[in-house]
Amino acid sequence: MKLTGVELRHVRMPLVAPFRTSFGTTTSRDVLLLRAVTTDAEGWGECVAMADPLYSSEYIGAATDVLTRFLIPALGAMEHLDAYAVAPALTAYKGHRMAKAALEMAVLDAELRAAGRPLARELGAVRDRVPCGVSVGIMASIGELLDAVAGFVAAGYARIKLKIEPGWDVEPVRAVRERFGDGLLLQVDANTAYTLADARHLSRLDPFDLLLIEQPLDEEDLLGHAALAKLIRTPICLDESITSARAAVAAISLGACEIVNVKAGRVGGYLEARRIHDACAAHGVPVWCGGMLETGIGRAANVALAALPGFTLPGDTSASDRFYRTDLTAPFVMQDGHLTVPTAPGLGVEPRPDVFAEITTETAWIPVPPRS
Repeated sequence: MKLTGVELRHVRMPLVAPFRTSFGTTTSRDVLLLRAVTTDAEGWGECVAMADPLYSSEYIGAATDVLTRFLIPALGAMEHLDAYAVAPALTAYKGHRMAKAALEMAVLDAELRAAGRPLARELGAVRDRVPCGVSVGIMASIGELLDAVAGFVAAGYARIKLKIEPGWDVEPVRAVRERFGDGLLLQVDANTAYTLADARHLSRLDPFDLLLIEQPLDEEDLLGHAALAKLIRTPICLDESITSARAAVAAISLGACEIVNVKAGRVGGYLEARRIHDACAAHGVPVWCGGMLETGIGRAANVALAALPGFTLPGDTSASDRFYRTDLTAPFVMQDGHLTVPTAPGLGVEPRPDVFAEITTETAWIPVPPRS
């Protein structure tokens, strides 16, 4: 298989409601999509980078630039291209894991479409549906939060995750636990909003029997997380700190986490995400699939990943209508708290041209020069 060119498509997706975390409020999602055209088939990828470098150092503008100037030309120079060759071919270019992941996804989709194989089977999935968790943003009031959680519980979500930050942590968690009882699977996500000096305060979450507290400290502070783990009972889960299988093993070895959140975009692609899954399984550490407000393209890949055997906790694999009134693909609809794993070749979903026409803000075709 050879790459002949890649279309970069920017789309703007309005959210059904503002989504607030410790690093800002999102009202619409600017998404960079890739359509890789090869000699065998076409494939789609989705870059999870945000418009601004807030969640990570990556952002859409930088992803567009590095793809155009470096990553796509590097793959275009290859005589024989497959998904497993993408990461080695791009190793010389430091960082930019989200851009690399999007390109790998597009190549993987094209390769699997040509071969007639679904992504879930390629990754090693063992389930045909996955349980859905939902992420609930920071609200203006506890009353508003309780109403939102009640709606998600009524919809059938298997697990609730509350975003927290200093000043919005213990009392919201207390209110949700008191309202919905100990049977509700509940966890919190700090997105690096605390420091080790907050350990005593974070220990006040221990009585609420949370599944985990996600990324309480800075992403580079593994030693701080290891120290915090000795001071609180709530299990620590790492998100932003996990950038590769090597990083996951290091964090586990240091005692910095008991659980790992796997986001394929953050770690450079779905093949590296599978390696993290395998490494965590070898260490007896459970994993779950995180979300980045993906469209149906990225959601399809996440659902396939979450069907692997080590994903024993419900992930942020919510239905399409959690964030979008109209998805880029046929919507993912939750049934009995689960989403069905796509079984068609590749990602198993197709973009909707009618939706593209309404939300596309920019497109660019990056051709691969013919070989001499």
